[in-house]
Amino acid sequence: SVCRATQAQPQRGRRDRSRGSRGSGSGAMAEKIRVPRNFKLLDELEKGEKGQNTDGVTVGLSVHDDITLTHWNGTIFGPQGTTFDNRIYAISLSCDEQYPHKPPKLRFQSKINLPYIDQSSGEANQARCPGLCDWKESDTLDTVLTKIRRDLTTPHNRKLPQPSEGATYQ
Repeated sequence: SVCRATQAQPQRGRRDRSRGSRGSGSGAMAEKIRVPRNFKLLDELEKGEKGQNTDGVTVGLSVHDDITLTHWNGTIFGPQGTTFDNRIYAISLSCDEQYPHKPPKLRFQSKINLPYIDQSSGEANQARCPGLCDWKESDTLDTVLTKIRRDLTTPHNRKLPQPSEGATYQ
């Protein structure tokens, strides 16, 4: 799996300040600026409302006046030439207070047959799902859905038998 390979790699770009190294400026890393959760989510909401998301996916708040910006709906349009073609997949995303430091929780509402989706609940296995298992703070909800959509076209997944169209998880 792509994600298992990325988890094994050490994180780069972080310096251990406890070693007492003082950079002369040439090797010192610039401090990383953290954008507050709500600013990031408001930016994502604005892009979603303006239709600036990647082709084939959409995101938006599940309740328009959700001032906590926690509960989101997503949509993936099935890629052509796959068993997902001409299908629209509805997804629930939840961004808790740890977002964007930790990925959102993701649950398919529409039934889908994928190796990293629990077939009884529709919940994504965070350790295996593209976009979640390789999450970076700079990623967005759009990034997650785009990575999943791209994964639908891989040789392993593109011909997987799918549940009947319109079937949903309870």
